[in-house]
Parts: sequence; structure tokens; C-alpha cells
Amino acid sequence: MANKTFKQMNRTYVSLVILLINFITYTSTLYAQNNIDSLKKRLWISEVKYQDPATKTYLGSPSILRIGKKELLVTLDYFGTNRPKDRLGRSNRTSVYKSADDGKTWKHLTDIDGMYWSNLFAHKGKIYLLGTTSANGSIAIRRTDNGGKTWTNPANEKTGLLFRAGENGTAPRYHGAPTPVVKHRGRLYRAFENVEDHTLRGMRGYRALVVSINENDDLLDASKWTMSNQLAFDAAAWDPPKSFPTTGWLEGNMVEGTDGRLWNILRVNSTPFFDRAAMVEIKNNGQEAVFTPDHFIKFPGGQSKFVIRKDASTKIYWALVNNNTNGKEAVQRNVLSLYASKNLREWYHAKTLIKDNLDLSEKQSIALTGFQYPDWQFDGNHIIYLSRTAYGPGVPRYHDSNYITFGRIENFSAYLPAALK
Repeated sequence: MANKTFKQMNRTYVSLVILLINFITYTSTLYAQNNIDSLKKRLWISEVKYQDPATKTYLGSPSILRIGKKELLVTLDYFGTNRPKDRLGRSNRTSVYKSADDGKTWKHLTDIDGMYWSNLFAHKGKIYLLGTTSANGSIAIRRTDNGGKTWTNPANEKTGLLFRAGENGTAPRYHGAPTPVVKHRGRLYRAFENVEDHTLRGMRGYRALVVSINENDDLLDASKWTMSNQLAFDAAAWDPPKSFPTTGWLEGNMVEGTDGRLWNILRVNSTPFFDRAAMVEIKNNGQEAVFTPDHFIKFPGGQSKFVIRKDASTKIYWALVNNNTNGKEAVQRNVLSLYASKNLREWYHAKTLIKDNLDLSEKQSIALTGFQYPDWQFDGNHIIYLSRTAYGPGVPRYHDSNYITFGRIENFSAYLPAALK
């Protein structure tokens, strides 16, 4: 009898211990989540989308456009092991979100299968989405006539299929990112790349190019578009000694220079070096791309995707970049900053926008946190921007982003660096 009573007491004790452990785990998790929520509020205004890292699907390629007094439109896409994909296994889904309250909250409008690496832009009262049909697919454009709910289908060369990729994954394989469409002397321009040789490591096989069209032509008609010549990266001639065999250029940014010349400014993957970009001149109405090595420039954050835009009123260039504050790591994306320039070659820090505030060592922070692939627009006296953000528990590495986040820089011109005043 005593032995039976002892066993009952033991079971009761074990049950109490399990309950206590579960309670401690629950309260610890709740505390950690509340702490994370508190930390996040200091970094951004709102979250367009969150994706649990456990799904092994991550969020990429944010693009933003104001479409009304209080209305903002955003697109994003997906990558990772369990990403949406086409029959060749290429990532191919873009999602569209809308805010009706100036970025405080967001509503999912639709998913577009057959669109990737795309940027939103407005032209003659219409809203367009320009990118590729998939990762390394064809170049395509879509239009919405109802605020992003539905989009035209680029089924052929008359409806937005601009430049076809090779059959079954062969070259050309078009690559890009949400970088600006720029109007210059009556034409619209955007940069892309062709991954001509996908057997080369890193970005060695990427060729820089630009597509353009007369601003008055039908943007869905492929016959009206022009593609420039394609420039390969000459690693043998241009790489500093001890460069890794992965160097190359990609994710070009169209911008008009101070003298009216047109440039495609490309991110240069130059590990183990950083802060390097390349200025490719675009001539002859978009038909000719020209580069000489003296047009490599020192550019903060040149190792990662950036966006440069020119303020039409002041002629100052502004850029959102992942500037390297560590001075050692080639790829550092745990800091997002605003920079400014008068001439595209000399850049000055204006403001740190987001900096990792988790309790991580410097090494851990660089490895696990990313505020990257920014897209932004001038918005009156302000700047509105998005970040492809990797932040918090469960993120396997800085690259694998679990948020698309929205922020605003109030009265951005107040941060003009002293050197430019």
C-alpha cells in the first residue's frame, strides 16, 4: 500500500514538474516575443509581410510606388528551398500588397505566377511592373488598370513578352532586381543582365545590358523596345590581386549624370574587397553600352544591391545602401543608410536608417541580420522605402529574409551632408 502511494506521489510530482517546465517555456517564449516586438518597433513603421523561416521560403525583391494620396502599392517575390517555381524549378511568383493608410497596414491583393525580380513604375497615368518571367527567364512587362488587383498577361510579343530567354534554361538567361526605370530625353530605360555562362562561379558569367523604349510607344509591344550590346566583366584585367573567383557585376541602376549623360551604375561583387561600383555609359538611344576601367568608382555598399535616385529640384543624388561599418567583412547588410552625392562619384553619409538592435556579437549580427535590397521613392519632402529584412529568431543567415518592412525618412533634405551644402 505504501509503495502504491509512493508511486502515485511520484507521478503527481513528475506531472507538476512537466507543468512547471511548460509554464516556464511558455512565459520565456512570450517574453522573448514581446521583447522582439518591442525592438522591431524601433526599426521600422510596419511589416508588409512576414514569412516564418521554418517554411524555408524567404521574401525578396521589394518594390514600392505611391498610387494615391494615402495609397501605396508594393510587390515582392520568393526564394528558398520551398519557393513557388515553374516547370524548370525557377522561382517565378510575385505578390502584390496595398496600403490605404500611408503604410500603417497592408492588404494582400493578388499573386502573379510568371513574374520575378520586378519593379513598379508609373507612366502616363498607368502602373507597370517590369522584370522577368522567372529567375533567369524572359524579360516581361505587365500593366494594371485597377490599382494592382489584376495585371495584363505577357503571353506574346504584343502583350508584354519583351525579350525571350533561351529554351529550357539555355542562354540568354535574364537577371535583374527592382531598380529604377529612368526617363531620359524621351526614352524609358532599365538595366538587366544576361547570365550568359551559368557554369562560372558567382557573377563571372553576368553580362550588363539596358533595355529602352520611346516614352510615347506602347510599352507592351516588344517590337518598340531596344536592347543594348551586352558587356561581360573582364575579371582578368579588372580584378585587384587576391580577388575571389566569383567577381562580377549585376543589378544595375539607371541614372542621368550631371552633364546629361546616361549611366548604368552596377553593383560590383568584388570579394574580399567592397565599396566598389561600375559606371557604364549608355549612348545612342540605348543601343550602345560603353565601359572603361577608369569608371570603376568607390561607392559605399557597392557589394550589395542599392538604389540611386536624383532629386530634380536640388540635383542632389540620394542612395540607400548597405554601407560597410565593420571594415573587414566584404558582405555586411546589418546596417542600412542614406547617402548623398553631387556628382555620382563622391558619396557622403547622410543618415543611418536601420541598425541591428538585437543582443548579438558583431560577428553574429553580420552573419544573421540583413536590412537589404532597399527600394525607395521620393514622397514630397520625405522618402518612403522598403527593406528585404532578415531579423530575429529562426533566421539561418542574413541573406534569408523573413520580412518585407516599410519605413519613412521625414524631411530627408535636412540630412544633407555638410560637404554638399
